[in-house]
Amino acid sequence: MTVSKTAADTARPSRASRKDLVEPAADDSVLQLGELAGLLGYSLKRAQLKVFEDFLRCVAPLQLTPAQFSVLLLLDKNPGRNQTEIANTLGILRPNFVAMLDALESRDLCSRMRSANDRRSHIVVLTEKGRAVLARAKKFVANKHEARLIEVLGPEHHALMLEMLAKLAREF
Repeated sequence: MTVSKTAADTARPSRASRKDLVEPAADDSVLQLGELAGLLGYSLKRAQLKVFEDFLRCVAPLQLTPAQFSVLLLLDKNPGRNQTEIANTLGILRPNFVAMLDALESRDLCSRMRSANDRRSHIVVLTEKGRAVLARAKKFVANKHEARLIEVLGPEHHALMLEMLAKLAREF
């Protein structure tokens, strides 16, 4: 039995004979970043990932993400505010925020109630358990996470970094 090749089979070179194949680097050297190294956005993102990894390690016993911690902090400092205000302040999209609140509510850390002023709106409040978890999280963050950042940057550069990041957030 003879198998004939189609035009498509003969037009394509086999994988082994393609001229565009490149040998992988022989060493395990670090990739060169090129222009990425000079881009502030790239550097900010890389730093954010490292800072978030450290945050997650520090609060691991409480199983809180940085965003969840931020929500609990805002709820504590702004009682009686609605979920839209909290989400907008943190820059969290509505569907993501609803899912986050569902998760926090399922852990009995916060509770949603219909607003007396606007029945379409929900007020979000911390529960007693939420206050207790937040108090523990604040200690972990202050004594471990922020302390490590201050140690790495130094107190003056830490304060300067906060100032510069606040300026970027205001201006963009």
